[in-house]
Amino acid sequence: MAAFDFDKLFGQFSKIKIGVIGDVMLDTYWWGHVDRISPEAPVPVVSLDKKEYRIGGAANVALNLASLGATTSVFSVIGQDDDAVILKALLKENKIDTNYLLNSKERITTNKARIISRNQQMMRLDAETTKDLSPEDEKAIIQSIKNYIETEDPQAIIFEDYNKGVLTEHVITTTIGLCKKHQVFTAVDPKRKNFFSYKDVDIFKPNLKEVKEGLNLLIEQVNIGALEEIHKLLEKKLQHHISFITLSEKGVFYQSNNEAKIISSHLRNIADVSGAGDTVIAVSALIYALTKNVKLMAEIANVAGGLVCEEVGTVAINKDLLLKECKLLLNNRE
Repeated sequence: MAAFDFDKLFGQFSKIKIGVIGDVMLDTYWWGHVDRISPEAPVPVVSLDKKEYRIGGAANVALNLASLGATTSVFSVIGQDDDAVILKALLKENKIDTNYLLNSKERITTNKARIISRNQQMMRLDAETTKDLSPEDEKAIIQSIKNYIETEDPQAIIFEDYNKGVLTEHVITTTIGLCKKHQVFTAVDPKRKNFFSYKDVDIFKPNLKEVKEGLNLLIEQVNIGALEEIHKLLEKKLQHHISFITLSEKGVFYQSNNEAKIISSHLRNIADVSGAGDTVIAVSALIYALTKNVKLMAEIANVAGGLVCEEVGTVAINKDLLLKECKLLLNNRE
């Protein structure tokens, strides 16, 4: 069997235009070292070595897409604060379109500050607004999505839900309706609150824990039979087209119509799993937009998710490294 032409596929990434809607975040990393315990309380004293800002949440999905060369726009509502300025600058620096990013006096920009010593996270401090968008902000973000779809003609919209209030039921259903009307395919990385609001989407990508919580299931054995049954239960509620479920160290599962398979993960030195789901949804949406091949989508996204777990903190996938790994691992597959 001839080797698959991954160079050709990766060369087409720049032809794809994708919008990402959801809860964008600023990730702050305080890197330091510990030499002593505080005399004030039994806690370590971290001496700060450096402070670093990274793109997080739904914005990290956009970053992964941009890193792969896709034309990427981000849709969210952030605060009118210093963190908003920093986040917007980072997005622009990484060639992500911020024209549809809205500022609201009613919200603060989500900032997750992590304190890290010896490559281990010691504490996380979260500053955020988690209430649903106001009706005014809902109306504004829906209008921005409508303008984008009608003027930019994207191939896909990704919903990246972190339960922070941007993806309200009204925003979700209206956006899916707009996408159906304009033949824009939809991919979803859901959270529990609006789990069953994403009706009639193309790709539904929860992780196994989210599926079990959403469907109130107790599953001991993760096998193809159990996962096919999960797909059936999801399909009954959502009428979606493709189930794509990440299984942590066991790999990924996909089902489209009667085609179903578990793809095992590749052996990795896992340093940090944060942001892996963002990478998986970005890569899967991009590959599916180009090929409409569900198996290939799942295989490449599985490789990508494993690669980013080798890095500490939230990082975007490296296009050249992913290409190299796909050639190495997937051209020898069945």
